[in-house]
Amino acid sequence: MRSAIIAAVAVALASCASLVVADEPATVNVGGGWIALGIGASWGDGVLTFQGDEYPFALKGLSFGDFGAAGFTGCGKVRDLQRPEDFNGRYTNVGRSPTLIANGALVTMRNEHGVTIDLAITTPGLKVSLGRSSIEMEIRPQASAIARR
Repeated sequence: MRSAIIAAVAVALASCASLVVADEPATVNVGGGWIALGIGASWGDGVLTFQGDEYPFALKGLSFGDFGAAGFTGCGKVRDLQRPEDFNGRYTNVGRSPTLIANGALVTMRNEHGVTIDLAITTPGLKVSLGRSSIEMEIRPQASAIARR
C-alpha cells in the first residue's frame, strides 16, 4: 500500500502540467523559498489558472518550530473557488500532517473563504517541521485588472 502511495505521488510530482484539464476549474503552480531556525519565513509567487484566465499571485508565510532552508516548487488543484477574490487569504493545513515523500510533500490547505488547495510540493533542501505554519496568498492587483479585460 505504501509503495502504491509513493508511486502515485511521484507521478503527480512529475506531471504537474497534466493537472490542467478541461474538467478542473482551477489549478496553481508555485515556487519560492524559506528559511527557519525555530521561527521561519517563506516567500514566493505563483499562478492561479481559473476559468481560462491566469492570475499571478504572491505568497508569504510564517512558521514556528521549523528548522532548515530550502527552495520549493509545487502544483495542485484548487477546489471550492467561486471567484478569483476568494483565492486571497491565509491558508493553513487541513486535517492531518502533510504526507511526506522523498524530497517533497502532499499537503491540503484551506483559507477563511473555504477555498481548498491540494498541493504537491517538491523541496530540494532540508526542512524539519515541528510546529504550525500558515501561508498568505494574494493575487497581484494588476493581475485582476488584466484578467478582466
